[in-house]
Amino acid sequence: MLNFSDAYVIFIIVMSDRHITDNKCLPKRVQFPDDESKFRWMPMLLDAYAIIDEGIAIAISEEDKRDIKLSCKKGCDSCCRTHKDIPVYPLELVGIYWFSTEKVVQPVREILKRQLSSHIKGDPCPFLINSSCSIHLIRPIACRQFNVFNRQCAEGEDPFYTRRDDVLTPIKDYTAQAFYTMLPFYGVTDEDDKIDAIENNLIHSLVRILQSCSWKELAGIMTDFDAKKH
Repeated sequence: MLNFSDAYVIFIIVMSDRHITDNKCLPKRVQFPDDESKFRWMPMLLDAYAIIDEGIAIAISEEDKRDIKLSCKKGCDSCCRTHKDIPVYPLELVGIYWFSTEKVVQPVREILKRQLSSHIKGDPCPFLINSSCSIHLIRPIACRQFNVFNRQCAEGEDPFYTRRDDVLTPIKDYTAQAFYTMLPFYGVTDEDDKIDAIENNLIHSLVRILQSCSWKELAGIMTDFDAKKH
């Protein structure tokens, strides 16, 4: 019987033959070389995001071949404002804390700290500033995968419920491999345990809702970080 690793290798080969060899626009992995050498969790997260981004690029490319066009574009912030239950995982939260604390610069930084400090449950995503994501490079998987086709969202619309067929369905194998890549962060290193965690969706028991997190703590950490620099 094939194990998960064997199956994944075969999957990559097959997908390469079908898609990757004729796709010139696959996204590149985000890199922070100095930070990756300091933080053991970071390569896992960035590798996982690269896998997700690759799967999304392929899925969008397949839709484009059927003349179904992506409607999402820079400056479109509908899902950031209307979605009230964006799932986020602990490793993603670590990445968000790090990026916000060490990489977000002025003038966005001060605005972000204010929004984090005043954010209450039910508010739009606190990382949305001037219709742009202030943590775009390290945004969660859920945000990366939510893509809409054919027409832009109406004000207040959640197309997942109003026109599900226009919302991208992620390629499951890429999503599974991304979560598989993150498992060592949660202490899951045994191969059989990894397979079990993926096949039985155990990792999803760790999910939190981004809008329900207490972001005041992050604002305080950012302020302390700034104070130590002076």
